[in-house]
Amino acid sequence: MTNSTMANREVCDLIFVDYATKKPFLNLDFANVSTTELTGESVFAFGGKGHPKRVQFAGERGGTLTIETQIQTVKLWQLITGGETSKSAKFIVRAELAVDEAGTSITLADTPAAGSVVVYADGDDCGTALASTVDGKTVTLENALAGGSKTIVYYMKELTNGVERINIKSTSFPKNFTVYGDTVMKTENDEVLPYKLTAYKVAPQSNMSLSFSNSGDPGSITITCDLMADSNNNILDLVLIDE
Repeated sequence: MTNSTMANREVCDLIFVDYATKKPFLNLDFANVSTTELTGESVFAFGGKGHPKRVQFAGERGGTLTIETQIQTVKLWQLITGGETSKSAKFIVRAELAVDEAGTSITLADTPAAGSVVVYADGDDCGTALASTVDGKTVTLENALAGGSKTIVYYMKELTNGVERINIKSTSFPKNFTVYGDTVMKTENDEVLPYKLTAYKVAPQSNMSLSFSNSGDPGSITITCDLMADSNNNILDLVLIDE
C-alpha cells in the first residue's frame, strides 16, 4: 500500500471536539469542500562569491483547514464566532391593521414590548407617528381616524419558545478544537481505502460572510481554521487504512 497511486474525489466528514473539555462539539458531515494546507517558512545562510544559499533552516510550521458548506446550523455559526446561544429573542414587526369602527382602537396579534409601539397612517409609512397608548394587545389612538381606516404599526416582539439565538459580542472569540476527518481514496487498482486525518489543535478564524440572494446558487460559508501544535508538538496525522 505504501507505493499505491491514488486519488480523491470526496469531501471529508469532520468531527470537531472541544480542545479543553475533549467533548464533541459539532458533527460537520454536510460540507462540500474540505482542504488541508501545510505551511512553513524557510530561511537560508548565505556565503561565498555570488551570495549562494548554503544552509537551509525550516520553521514556523502550521497550516490551515478550510471548509466550504452550503448547509448551515446555529452550532456552526457558534463554532466560527464563539458567540453564546440562548432560547429567547426580540425583533421588530411591521403590521398593516385597520382601526375599529370608532376609529380609535387597533388590535395587535402579539403583546408588544413596553414602549415599542409606533403607529403611522396608511400612506405615511415611517412618516409622522400617530399619538397612541397601549394596553396589552390593544392600541388606542388619541385622535380618531375614519372607521375601518388602515394603519401601519411597528412594535417589538419578544419570543421565548422555539427560538435559537446566537449573541456575538466584541469580546466573543472561538474555541480551540481537535478535528477528526473521514473520507476515502481510490487507487489505480480500483481499491477504495478509508482515509483519516487528525488535526490536533485548530483555531477557527473569526471571519464569516452570510449572503442572502433570490437567484443563483444557494449561499455558502467558508470556514478557515489555523493549524497549531498541541502540547506534544503534534499538528496533523494523515492515515490510510488497507482493509
